[in-house]
Amino acid sequence: MTELHLTPEIEERLEALSRATGLSHQDLAFAAIESYLEDLEDTLIAERRLSDLEAGRSHTVPLEKLMKDYGLAD
Repeated sequence: MTELHLTPEIEERLEALSRATGLSHQDLAFAAIESYLEDLEDTLIAERRLSDLEAGRSHTVPLEKLMKDYGLAD
């Protein structure tokens, strides 16, 4: 189990949000951490893919081709 020590300012914000939403401090903290981790993971994937593109290890596909390939073209 991880123990977190929050600043008084964050504790106050957490308390205010807890009162406003009816969610527990733990539920709010869990949701915030989970959301941050998902965003960070997505960022790392995007940076890796951009690096691959810039290094010539991957390529782009025109939107028009994708739409045609998946039957979405007009």
